[in-house]
Amino acid sequence: MERSIEMTSAGRDNGLRSTDHDLAVMAKIGKKQQFSRIFGFLSTLALSSTLLASWESVAESIAAGLTNGGPVSLIYGMLLSISGTLAVAASLAEMASICPISGAQYHWTYMFAPPKWAAFITWMQGWTTVFAWQATVTSVTFLTATQIQGLMILNYPDYTPERWHGTLLMWAYLAVLFAANVWGIRLLPLIELMGGVCHIAFFVMMLIVLVVLSPRSSAEFVFTTFTNGGGWQSDGVSWCIGLLTVVYSFVGFDGAIHMSEEVKDAATTIPKVIILTIVINATLAFAFLIALLFCLGDIETVLSTPTGYPIIAIFVQATNSNAAGTVMEAGLIIIAFASGFALLASVSRLTFAFARDGGMPFSKFFAHVDPHYHIPIRAISLVCVVIMLLSLINIGSSIALYAILSLSSLALYVSYLVPISLLALKRIRGEPIPFGPWTLGKFGLFINLYAIAFGIFIIIFLPFPAATPVSATSMNYAAPVFVFLELVALLDWFIRGRKHYAGPLKEATVMTDENKTPTVEIVQSSADKMM
Repeated sequence: MERSIEMTSAGRDNGLRSTDHDLAVMAKIGKKQQFSRIFGFLSTLALSSTLLASWESVAESIAAGLTNGGPVSLIYGMLLSISGTLAVAASLAEMASICPISGAQYHWTYMFAPPKWAAFITWMQGWTTVFAWQATVTSVTFLTATQIQGLMILNYPDYTPERWHGTLLMWAYLAVLFAANVWGIRLLPLIELMGGVCHIAFFVMMLIVLVVLSPRSSAEFVFTTFTNGGGWQSDGVSWCIGLLTVVYSFVGFDGAIHMSEEVKDAATTIPKVIILTIVINATLAFAFLIALLFCLGDIETVLSTPTGYPIIAIFVQATNSNAAGTVMEAGLIIIAFASGFALLASVSRLTFAFARDGGMPFSKFFAHVDPHYHIPIRAISLVCVVIMLLSLINIGSSIALYAILSLSSLALYVSYLVPISLLALKRIRGEPIPFGPWTLGKFGLFINLYAIAFGIFIIIFLPFPAATPVSATSMNYAAPVFVFLELVALLDWFIRGRKHYAGPLKEATVMTDENKTPTVEIVQSSADKMM
């Protein structure tokens, strides 16, 4: 059945709060508006900043950097990571201005890929991007749940921790995220604004406590100390592996892009939010990292903490109190909940978008939008089930932290590099590019090439294990899991994709009436034919 939606001056699409410009952009892309645009600039910036949560990620994942590379890897590696991340983010922001849509990376891949290979490359990219984000939500779920377990170890000496306990805590945390994303969706902008306030306020409070109360390390220790706790023969390899902390702290900055269809004036808002998110989080993360290293104390002592998290030991050491250390750690966990709400919302929209375009198994089922809540509840449920399965890695591996952090970072960087490489190729060939209102201008090619070089460098070392020799329980399973995913995607291409998938589907066309008033013609999507 076909229908038309008039883009009125009130800027509303059946109560979905779309502006005329948003509807025009969606029509140009070929998609109909299905979500309410409930996010403005500030709420989107707050969502993106708390979703990224870089200084909190440094605190939570600092063990990886301290084990390999130490302060030298963390300090100088973060400067490298900030510059590389800005290049990658700027490249994606430019594409988000061209096409602000939930599918993001895989949609852009189709736009810029050679026509002969566009469908296949987009199919593989879609699988990679969806899985990358599911792994990223898993990493946040893992960090939050096991930090709660760490506080249990700290406060209850008789407690005997088991890895499966951490997995059950992950499932409980995931249940809270699911409830908030379904029944509390209307409150999500307010929750993220509050999360953004906490993101800044807790940073200031924790920084003051650490600086005032902690013992001092020397400047020589902070800026020149190198460690090779992984036992690698090459210190250079150890330094590169230690970049996991500072790289992981900045992955996921594209989260706001996957919420594009719920953001007002997305073509201009999203690029600004992406860049500001990196600038804000990089400033806070670098300042917090320096403070942590000056207040660290003995590396071996904090790494050997029974809680599993050096940051908990640092807090307790600074305050000389388990209770005060618990309160400070609880601040990180509170922000993790706000970040988790945003992450699950983002990845579920991405999953929905790929299903809407016929890329997911049972696409028609998972592309359903609940008519009451205007959200993809089935896609949210699918993401939660996948995270529950990935959480089982924690049971089988004694260094699940490395595996899960590496997996999310590896998959996301692969998803970033594909469209950036295709965009750079079009620039090199001098082919026309339909730029949006936000563009890199004459510096575009240089920024694209630097982003590609940085991404390739990072991808090489992310799958390395944390230490040698490697055993079945100490192996970094990021690479095997990622390769397995790509093989599944390839198999599904030969089973379904090559016969039915032709890239992102056109659901709408823009027309004008005799008064030149734009309307959006909604047509039945061929995604309904794919299972």
